[in-house]
Amino acid sequence: MDEEITDGYSEPCGQCSLVCWGVSDGGQLFCKNCHNVIERTREVEDMNTLLFNHRISSLSSGKRKRGGREGARDWMVCEGFQLILKHQAEALVDLGVCPQFKTDVLWIFWKRYLQKTKQAYTRNPVNSDRNLVDLISESGEVTSVAFNEASWYDETFSVKRDHTVSGYSSDGRSSVCSGSVDAERYFRRKERKYLMSMSRTLALCHLALLWVREAITLADLLRLVSKGHVPYINAHALFPEEMRFFGKDALIFRVESIPSYRKVHRETMELAALIELPTFPPVSQDCLLHPALLSLRYLMDANLPDKLHEFVCKVIQETYMGEESFLTFDPTGRKPKLLCYDLQAAALIVVAMKLLFRLDDKMEWKLSRKACDKGNQMDQGKKKKKTGKGGKMFSLRTWFMIVQPALERAREKEKHAKAMQQWKSKKPIIQSMKNKTIVQKRRRVVEQLQSTFQALSGSTPEQQTSSPSSFLFLWGDEDGADGPSLRYKCLDCLMIKKQKIWHLVNRKYWHTDLRKCLSWCKEHFSDLEPTLPRMYVWLLGLFSFMLCVEDAQLHSAVIQAEEGEGSHSLSAHIHPHEGGGAG
Repeated sequence: MDEEITDGYSEPCGQCSLVCWGVSDGGQLFCKNCHNVIERTREVEDMNTLLFNHRISSLSSGKRKRGGREGARDWMVCEGFQLILKHQAEALVDLGVCPQFKTDVLWIFWKRYLQKTKQAYTRNPVNSDRNLVDLISESGEVTSVAFNEASWYDETFSVKRDHTVSGYSSDGRSSVCSGSVDAERYFRRKERKYLMSMSRTLALCHLALLWVREAITLADLLRLVSKGHVPYINAHALFPEEMRFFGKDALIFRVESIPSYRKVHRETMELAALIELPTFPPVSQDCLLHPALLSLRYLMDANLPDKLHEFVCKVIQETYMGEESFLTFDPTGRKPKLLCYDLQAAALIVVAMKLLFRLDDKMEWKLSRKACDKGNQMDQGKKKKKTGKGGKMFSLRTWFMIVQPALERAREKEKHAKAMQQWKSKKPIIQSMKNKTIVQKRRRVVEQLQSTFQALSGSTPEQQTSSPSSFLFLWGDEDGADGPSLRYKCLDCLMIKKQKIWHLVNRKYWHTDLRKCLSWCKEHFSDLEPTLPRMYVWLLGLFSFMLCVEDAQLHSAVIQAEEGEGSHSLSAHIHPHEGGGAG
C-alpha cells in the first residue's frame, strides 16, 4: 500500500540517503530505515482521477498547517472526567452492580459536585478572575438540575464555558498548551484541592457503591482497577477522536500507578464533605457490608474453618461494632467517619484468632500438637479407618503449611503481573505540537523493536485479562486449586468444659501499646514490628495481601477493634477469671 501512495517520489532521504519511504497514520512520509519524517503530503488536483484510479500521481512539498483543529471540537477538563466516570460506571454495571448505581446515584453525585465547585449547572460558572474557594463559600444552596440520562452520551457538554479562561482565546481557537480549553486552571495551587483528579473518580465511584450498599468494597474496587476490569490506566484512550488530547492534558489524565487504599479513602471523605451528602442508607445485618457477612467471605478466602465465624460474631456482638449507628456513614455528623468495612472485617478475624490461639509463637503450636494428638487418638478408635473424627480437627500448623506456599505463589504472580503491566498508552501522547513528529518517530521505533523482540522470543504481545472474582485463592480438590480446603474442620480442641460451662483453652490475651496516634502510622509500626510475634505478623501479611493494603493499616484496624467501644465487656466475657491484659 505504501508503494502505491509514494509512487513517483524517489528522492533519497536527507539523513541516510536511501529511498525507502512509508506513510504514517497522519499522512506524513517517513523513512523506513532511519524513521526520518519529512513534511510532504499528498496533492490531488482531479477528484475523478482519485475516485477511479486510486493512485497518487504527485506529492506536494508544502508544509502542513500546525495547530489546526479540523474535525476537532472544544472540550473542557470536567467533560473528560465525566466521560471517564461514564465508562467506569458501565464497567461496574457489567460486573453485576445494579443499574441504579449509574443512573440514580453516581450521576447525581457528579452533578452535585459540579454545582458545588461552580463548574457546571450554575448561572455563574467559575472563571480565571475569581478564586474557586471564594466562589464555593459564596455559592450557598444551588438549585438541583433534573436528571437526564442522555447527558451521559450527549456529545455537547452542558457547561457554561467562559472564553476568558486561560488556555482559551476569544477567537475560538485553543492555545498550544493543551487540547482542552481550561487545563491551565487545574495547575493553580489554591484550586487544586477542589478539582477532580483521576484518583477522585474512584473515590466518587466508591461513594456511589456505598450508597447502593453493594458488596464491592474499596479493596475490591482497587483490585478491579489493577486487573483492568474498571477503566483507569490510560483511560484517556477512551476519548473520541474529536477531543484532541495533548500537552498539559497528559498531566491531568495520565496515570502510571494505582492509587493507594489510604489516598482513595481520604479523598472519599473529602468529596462527601464537599458535596454535602446526607446520611447514607443504614448498614443492617442483611447488608453485604456488615462485618458478619464480610468476615465470612474472608474466612473462606483464607481457608479458615466456618466454625471460626461463630467466634467472630461473638467479638462483633461484644464490641458493638455491628450496630447500625456505628456502621452507617453520616457525613452530617459532628465528626464524620467513614469506616473501612473490609479492614474492619479482617481485623475482627485477627482478634478472634488471637483470642483462640493467642498467636504469641508458643501457644498456637501447643494447641496444634494437641489437635494432632487428639486426632490420632480418635483415629485409633476407628479400626481400619484413616479418616475418622480426628481428621476433621483443625490444626493451625497444618493450615499454615497449606496457606504459606499458596501465598508465596500469589505474591510472585502479582509481582510478575505488575512487571508486565503496560503503563503507557498505545496512542502517543503529544506534549507539544512542536515535538509531534519526534514523538511519533520514537513510538514507531519502540513498536518496531517490541514486535521484533516478541517475534524472536515467541512471547505473546498482551496478557489475557482474567475473569473477575471475589476470592483471591481457590481451595478444594479441583484442578488448579491452591490446596485442600479446611472449611469444615472443627475447633473442639480449643474448648474445655468446667462446671458444665465451656471455656477457651487459651486463657490469656496480649495486645500492643494502645498509644494514641494517627491512623495507619507507618513510623510506629515499623518500630514495633520487630518486637511482635512472627505468627501475628504473618497473619497481618496474609490479610493485607488479600485487601491490597499495608500491614500497618491492618494493624491499626486491629488496635481500633481492641480499644473500641465495648472492649472491657469483651475482656470480661472471654477472660472471666484473669481479665484482659498482656499474657
